[in-house]
Amino acid sequence: MSHWAVAEMLFKTSSDKVCFAFCMGLEAIPQRTRDRYHVEERRHACAILAVDCAEELRDIIACLDNFLLLRSEIEVGGGQKSKIAKRFDNFLAQRGWKEKKIKVGRRVDGREIDTETHRVDFCKGLVAVEVEWNNKDPFFSRDLNAFRLLHELGVISVGVIITRRDELQQIFDGLGAHIGKKYGASTTHWGKLIPRVEAAGAGSCPLLLIGISAHCYADDAPAHPL
Repeated sequence: MSHWAVAEMLFKTSSDKVCFAFCMGLEAIPQRTRDRYHVEERRHACAILAVDCAEELRDIIACLDNFLLLRSEIEVGGGQKSKIAKRFDNFLAQRGWKEKKIKVGRRVDGREIDTETHRVDFCKGLVAVEVEWNNKDPFFSRDLNAFRLLHELGVISVGVIITRRDELQQIFDGLGAHIGKKYGASTTHWGKLIPRVEAAGAGSCPLLLIGISAHCYADDAPAHPL
């Protein structure tokens, strides 16, 4: 094959990839998944995932598609981490996602000062995922700042946050005042996430934002006899 033919083939492959990335937005997420979750992206995150991190995107989609928000798990106490969050964690861990820690510091006259440790719960390839089900809302700031730093250092290309939509509060309140009270206004939910995102909390890091909606809910309580 001539050098010109090889060059033409490489150009066509590269052009097709660029065109695919340019055209691909939320369409990278299957419609069945978008029917159950509220999905937003920032800085072309979906195109990056679809083209450069296809395996990681498949893991995320499979995790979302296998998830059900069960009434029994909402009602039971979760201790430090709820069963709901643990199911996300267990699924991703089985697919090879691991915690990522990075220490950042400065050296002055050979002495290291101002050392900070940043971490994300799950990282695979160039993608980091944080699941914030019912934490204190400052955790969003921590997550976004970690994404910003890891992206600036070239450790990740995309940061993903999974949290609950505000609409779920109606379901919680309907299960009793003691349940609704557990999910307070100052905990992690969509309404607390977006202002931090719009304030550029993640810097220039591309983001995939996933909100667990009421379409994920399943009432698995046993039926009462008539």
